[in-house]
Amino acid sequence: MPHHRFLLQRRHALVAGSLALLLGACSTIDRGQPPELERNATWVVLPFANHTETPLAGNRAEAIAQALLQTRGVGRIQRYPTSTQQEALFDAGDARRQQEVLAWAREQKARYALTGAVDEWRYKVGVDGEPAAGVTLQILDVASGDTLWSGTGGKSGWSRESLSGVAQKLIRDLLDAGLARAR
Repeated sequence: MPHHRFLLQRRHALVAGSLALLLGACSTIDRGQPPELERNATWVVLPFANHTETPLAGNRAEAIAQALLQTRGVGRIQRYPTSTQQEALFDAGDARRQQEVLAWAREQKARYALTGAVDEWRYKVGVDGEPAAGVTLQILDVASGDTLWSGTGGKSGWSRESLSGVAQKLIRDLLDAGLARAR
């Protein structure tokens, strides 16, 4: 009987360890130390660069990020006015364009800006077609243009999950890390 109990305990430990390994392989997140932020400050969501072949992936990530900021109780939030054509033309690495959007944020009297890039936004090819998202977020000080925090991550889901659901979980995890010290 004691031998049977020992084998059962080992089996449970092996199953638990395997599940943890399997689930841990589904996402990767790297993030900086969270800054002290004023929760009631005015925020703007600036355009996200779209480094994918998926049209409007940047716009989709922006909309999710804005909604999650609101659910996190930050102050007033505005989104940079863009058109779908502008996303195709927007290059986050373009210094002149970055200065334009920051100037707009200053006109709005914003304290913080959330911006980012989408590196993956697709269903993987194959039998199961798992959703996969990769996103980088940055919180900027609007007055100086300095990056206060950044985080990046990738997440894949199971074949029955939606791409937007996987992306929402990833962006939520990243924002929670960036807003951890907001007061």
